[in-house]
Amino acid sequence: MRGDAPSAETPGVELDQQLLDAKLSAPEPPAQGYVSRAPQIEAARSSGRRFVGVTAPAGYGKSSLLAEWTRSERRPVAWVSLDRYDDDPAALLTLLAAAVARIQAGRARGPLPVTGHGVALLGREAPLLAAALRRAPAPFVLVLDDLQELRDPACRDVLSVVFAGIPAGSQLVVASRGEPWHIARARAEGDAFEITADELALDAVGVQAIFANTQVPLSADDALELVERTEGWPVGVVLAAAIAGDGDRPPATVSGDDRYVADYLYRESLVNLPEHHQRFLRRTSVLDTLSAPLCDAILGTHDAQLVLAELDASNVFIVPLDRSRGWYRYHALYREFLLGELRRLESQAVPELQSRAASWFEAQGSTAMAIELLLDQPAERARTARLVAATALPSYQSGQLATVQRWMREIGDPAIEAYPPLAVLAGWVMALAGQSTEAARWASMLENISYDGVPDDGSASFDSARAMLRSAMCAAGPEQALADAELACAAEPSWSPWRDQALQLRGEARLLVGDVPGAVTALSEGAAIASATGNAEGLVACAAELALLSMDDGRWDEAEAHVTASLEAIDERHMYDYATAVLAFTQAARLALHHGDLAAVRRELTRAMRARPACTEALPYLAVRARLQLAKVYWAVADHATAHHLLREIDDILLRRPGLGALTRQVEEFRRLVTMSEQQGDGGGPPLTPAELRLLPYLQTHLSVREIGERLFVSRNTVSSELGSIYRKLGVSARSDAVERATQLGLLGSGL
Repeated sequence: MRGDAPSAETPGVELDQQLLDAKLSAPEPPAQGYVSRAPQIEAARSSGRRFVGVTAPAGYGKSSLLAEWTRSERRPVAWVSLDRYDDDPAALLTLLAAAVARIQAGRARGPLPVTGHGVALLGREAPLLAAALRRAPAPFVLVLDDLQELRDPACRDVLSVVFAGIPAGSQLVVASRGEPWHIARARAEGDAFEITADELALDAVGVQAIFANTQVPLSADDALELVERTEGWPVGVVLAAAIAGDGDRPPATVSGDDRYVADYLYRESLVNLPEHHQRFLRRTSVLDTLSAPLCDAILGTHDAQLVLAELDASNVFIVPLDRSRGWYRYHALYREFLLGELRRLESQAVPELQSRAASWFEAQGSTAMAIELLLDQPAERARTARLVAATALPSYQSGQLATVQRWMREIGDPAIEAYPPLAVLAGWVMALAGQSTEAARWASMLENISYDGVPDDGSASFDSARAMLRSAMCAAGPEQALADAELACAAEPSWSPWRDQALQLRGEARLLVGDVPGAVTALSEGAAIASATGNAEGLVACAAELALLSMDDGRWDEAEAHVTASLEAIDERHMYDYATAVLAFTQAARLALHHGDLAAVRRELTRAMRARPACTEALPYLAVRARLQLAKVYWAVADHATAHHLLREIDDILLRRPGLGALTRQVEEFRRLVTMSEQQGDGGGPPLTPAELRLLPYLQTHLSVREIGERLFVSRNTVSSELGSIYRKLGVSARSDAVERATQLGLLGSGL
């Protein structure tokens, strides 16, 4: 992070890095109004307990205690300040991975890619992070501040897996306004140390120490009286000291008798400031974090740097987030008060101020942050929809499918339907996530809509974008899929970010109609463009198909180059659980079989099988082709049971999407080969079904059968039935054994 405040021209990448640095940097303990918590810290540190919970309402100095601990800790410390924007499993795991990387020698300081959707985050990314914690070369401390900001059950699920990776000698220290949900279990296991409001409340000695810092005399009797009035509430005492220091009243007369009514004390602290500063405080309270350029942008001023410095030097409750004083935040209670004042005095200003903040972030290239700010504003749905449309494709291509899904959920269907280009993207998101019913719903709705504007997603037209989705879903057969792909190829120019997608769809459709040379030409051009533009998903899709065709033609060296390109793209973006990865893994297994490397064959087959739940009839040509190739490899290694199972899955898909042209004929040819063979499978039992694979990651958590059903939107009986099937197929009888066996097989964690 730079030593000075960011300029108004801060590039988006630099701004995102600054915000990340602020979230991963422990703040300085306050210079005034803070009583050392060294005894509590030392007791927690020396307890030997892995889990430390600091639980108290706002104003008890939780963050200050964590900051003091961090400054005095000899072990490496990973600090994470949580806020409402982290209430998303993908964003949360990315943040935690970046924090952990900073305390591990030789690791990058930037955020590590955490990708996937749904249970993929729980089944792969969370175990990966837990494994990284277990492998830490030395004991460490992981600090999470403001855990109460995480409300999404999916965040709790992934954290339960990550927390299990805290090794002996290391500690997880969590501050929250309510009891951290993981503490109860740690307490039952004798592995929790708790610091509560009772331990954080000030006594007369602490009150006198705070007053001494403000050079306000306070007798022992007055200190006792103030303790009684505030019930030892630290922020109430600090405010009382500030008010007493600014006025002529004796400390004992300061109104602090009701600790839940901080409003009076805050009003006293605010009224002593110049009107310009008061207005600055009120209006900037709409921001979660503050910087001088951002404040100037929403206020239309040019002196925010000076005002922030003056406020930082005063007794106002503003907290610097980095040592350079580039970013700040308000104390939580103080911000709540300021927001109340803003709504009371300038209620109409709140939406406008938030919109200006969003515009500033957008201008700096941080469109995702602008979207987060606008999600809270129903009146800005149209603008938000356009920003999501403009950001969805690069976000998906960078592996952040879960984030795009969350944005669309929060915007809501009416806002998406009101902007047809975003409705097309909603169909894509559902299709790529394997949610075939929802994908079909959006596709059906789009057939009755027209739109003449220029889409914000970078496509040439709404008609072209809709045609690409229609071609991918192939609901009307190969000929219509090809016609739609040709329409998109004609519409999307060479510089379009959708050009490679149009070419890939042309290649897929030509395969379905039996035009292999035409398919190779389209897929080769698509792969070249995807590689040049950094579209990993497009490169994986095109390269995997080209590898398949090269192997079919006996060109193994060429096939190996395509396989390498696709696997490198998957590794770069951590796209292991994406639908498009299934065919790439399958062709890698086929290539390994050609080379006689059976260990590699098993590794790639496991990765393909694990990713296949996202590969559904929403993208039927991909779902069938990938399973057909998988079945062939399994048959070749004499695992006939799995090959038969995959054929049954293909039958289920073809029942809904029967018109797949040449691909349907290829399935029938392989089925005849299987039928003619007298060999029966002796290579193992049937694999886990997609539904069982979706359930499997939840076995790592401490959720009950009922709670798992609620997460997956299925009944308790369904979960029990699938759980029994998992046990039988894995050859285990207990939940912990199932997790251990699935990890060995590569179905959980990092894979084989």
